[in-house]
Amino acid sequence: MMNERLNMDDITADSLLFHVPTKPINLLNPIVLAYIGDAVFEVLVRQYLISLPNHKPNHLHRQATQFVSAKAQCMLLEKWQPHLTEAEADIVRRGRNAKSGTAPKNADPAHYQQATALECLVGYLYYGKQITRIRELMGIAFGKTPEEREDTNNQTD
Repeated sequence: MMNERLNMDDITADSLLFHVPTKPINLLNPIVLAYIGDAVFEVLVRQYLISLPNHKPNHLHRQATQFVSAKAQCMLLEKWQPHLTEAEADIVRRGRNAKSGTAPKNADPAHYQQATALECLVGYLYYGKQITRIRELMGIAFGKTPEEREDTNNQTD
């Protein structure tokens, strides 16, 4: 049986999902969810930084590391924790407890586990097509108030 693929007409400005996984998302290995979540998170951070005034490459890179390092993701997950649903908290636990098979090179192992948990959650939300929820959490990441997030959502919808 051929993999299910989305019709190009089904792709909206809110979705970059062209290929769906072969398994239901709740059956995917948390490391697989973290793998895609890492990429999605990185793109969202880069989009945010490009929306700001300073576009010098060195500045963009330095700013990005304030979001994408294991330590930064660990701190961000702590910030997200009170806002998570029970299902999201369960995905975070699965991600944190997953064994990646590799040791972190430049990160504290505890930070690395938390970063993997954050990436697992982002991957889960991405494959669950929960774009609005990703926007809410990223709004928290970027320090926007609920009102500012509402304005941003209205501008892009």
